[in-house]
This record gives sequence, C-alpha cells and structure tokens, in this order.
Amino acid sequence: MAIRDWPESERPRERLLQLGAGQLTDGELLALFLRVGVRGKSAVELARDLLHHFGSLGRLCHASAEDFAAIPGVGLAKYAQLQAVMELARRALAEEMQERDLLASPQAARDWLRLRLGPMGHEVFMVLLLDAQNQLIKACELFRGTLTQTSVFPRDVVKLALDHGAANLILAHNHPSGLAEPSAADRQLTQTLKMALGLIDVQILDHFVIGGRGGIVSFAERGLL
Repeated sequence: MAIRDWPESERPRERLLQLGAGQLTDGELLALFLRVGVRGKSAVELARDLLHHFGSLGRLCHASAEDFAAIPGVGLAKYAQLQAVMELARRALAEEMQERDLLASPQAARDWLRLRLGPMGHEVFMVLLLDAQNQLIKACELFRGTLTQTSVFPRDVVKLALDHGAANLILAHNHPSGLAEPSAADRQLTQTLKMALGLIDVQILDHFVIGGRGGIVSFAERGLL
C-alpha cells in the first residue's frame, strides 16, 4: 500500500508536522528523505530495508557511493543528496560551536566530532582552537595515521595554538575500527601535550575519543586531565 493511502495519523510527513521530527523513527525520517519507494515497496519499507542492509543509520549515512548506489531503489543522486544533508548538519554545528562557550555547552562539539570523525576509515587527530571565551576559532586536522606519542609532535600543537592566539584547546581523535576507549598511548600523549601547552599558558579543556560505531568518551569526564 502506498503511503498516500495510509491513515493520516500514520504518515511520516503528517506525524512530523504534528509531533516534531524527534518523535519519528529512523525509518520514518529516512522515508521522508527518500520521498518515494520502488515497485512493490513504499518509501518506509525501502527505508527499513536500507537500515537492515547497512545495520544502522550511522553506517548508512557513511556508506561509500558504490555501496549505497548498489541497493535497488537508490542511486548516486540520492547518495549526493544524503552527503549534502550530512555536510549541512556539520556546518550548522560548526556555526553553533562558534557562537557558544564550548566548556559550558559541549554537546555541539560532541555532535560535530561524531559527524566529522565517526565515518572516517583512518585515524585522525584534530585540535579545536578556542578563544578566551571558549568559542571556536578554528578546527584543524593535524595528523592522520596510527596515533602514538611520537606521531603527534607537541611543538606542532604549540605552534598551532600560538599562530591562532588560542587560549584553550579541545583535542579529538577517532578509533575507526574499535571502541571509544582511551588507550595507554592516548593518555600518555595527552599528558605530554598538557605539559607542553602549559608552558605557554594554554589549557586543554578536553580530549574526545570517537569510536567507529559512534560512541564518544571525554577525558575530562573520566578525570584523565
């Protein structure tokens, strides 16, 4: 049965307008994005099939163009639209970070880092440079590869902070194939950077570790700073 033949109270669009987007399931939201289904399947049924195929909404959103377009009923045009939506979300969160005190309201930073680092298949080390009001100056990708104390040089982080006049920093990196659990190397590196930055009176407010499945751990919350 086509969605237009469903009772109005069950149609995703009408439910969103009445209840708000937060009340819809992943399948319903994805159905609104797809707009139409395929022969024999409504948009909601196609959305559920996509979620089942990829295993989660996050994996679907971060699928490659080839994997996404290989599913019957979707193609490269839909993939391009989905990537545009993801980038809009990242940019909106980046604007929010620039307007807020990230120490007082860190959720925007968490959400942005999940969207930015969560889908990456390689390890990335990022530095969020903050001013004295803890608002974002710039987000810099500093290193790619296996994270060790010898691969991220304290002098590079110190120079970055000085060049941009940062008062505070938030560090972040991802574990593409693992859990968001800080390793011994992560802890050692954080302490080394903390000591180096202390010499120029720049404080590390937090270090976030983002897991391959979207989990995130805060060093500050764990008492590791």
